[in-house]
Amino acid sequence: MNVFSFHDKEFEQAYDQEVNEINAQLDKEIVFAMIGDVNAGKSSTINMLMGDEVAKVGAQPGETSLIEKYAYTDKIIFADTPGLDDINQKNSAETMKFYKEADVILFFLNAAGTVFSEGERKTFEEVRKINRNIIFVLNKIDAAEDIPGLVKYIQDHTNYRYKVTPISSKTGENMEMLRGAILDILKEKKKDILFAKHLKEKSSTANKWIIAAAGSSTAIGASPIPGSDMVPLTAIQVGMMVKLATLYDKPLTKNKAKELTIATLTGNVGKTLFRQVVKLVPGAGMAAGASIAGGMTLALGYAIKYAYENDIDLDPKSLSKLYEMFSKKKEV
Repeated sequence: MNVFSFHDKEFEQAYDQEVNEINAQLDKEIVFAMIGDVNAGKSSTINMLMGDEVAKVGAQPGETSLIEKYAYTDKIIFADTPGLDDINQKNSAETMKFYKEADVILFFLNAAGTVFSEGERKTFEEVRKINRNIIFVLNKIDAAEDIPGLVKYIQDHTNYRYKVTPISSKTGENMEMLRGAILDILKEKKKDILFAKHLKEKSSTANKWIIAAAGSSTAIGASPIPGSDMVPLTAIQVGMMVKLATLYDKPLTKNKAKELTIATLTGNVGKTLFRQVVKLVPGAGMAAGASIAGGMTLALGYAIKYAYENDIDLDPKSLSKLYEMFSKKKEV
């Protein structure tokens, strides 16, 4: 028995829409403006953030005296501005232009120094008037104490309207928190996939997308649909598959995506999970539908992720084996 159906038209629309949206993202450009005092760790942070050497790390104080652009690919630009104490009238207009045009502003603060000084607050007030996509990067937490207290101090002085990410560019602590904060802003600008695609560390982003898709599937699965037992999961699952393929740079043709979708919705993958849920919750009705839909999408996502990370060729047979492996893990 199977509760899901595959509709070719729905699949075609979902696939084409997702591919078009992703291609539109990949044609865009992301500009980061970095604000920070001398030796705030801007260069080392973006190197750690991307997992690659994007910018040289200054050995001497004041090495960056003018705006420097670091192009990480031709689509991702980091604009390193002068230290806050070094900005003069000559450089001010050019610097403010970058702040205004930036997709994300990384406002660096030194946890081992004077956090959110009068000069830093003044700069913040000027910048927020023209661009509110600001993330406070509280760096060097490995050399400071009472980090929660420092975070609260910043939040108290910014009315809790901006994300504060305490990190260490030396140890890598909380770097994933910073990536997540950036992705949240870029998602609103429809540029998150472009950014994620160029990250060396992809696993946590993949997990985030998989869990979000599973949550959407669960919500749909809980909705009663009169007539047949069809659950419109195609768009969610196809969208997730195409995004994961883009993230890991694994081309996914329309035919391949169709094969995997059919195997999931109407093949052994769907039937196996249906039997598991009905066995555990007989007569559960909508609850069973929600559990099946969410669990199916979750296991599908992790199976695809595992295949991409381990260079396994995806086809209905390999997907079924991987799906079974992740379904068992889910049960444990």
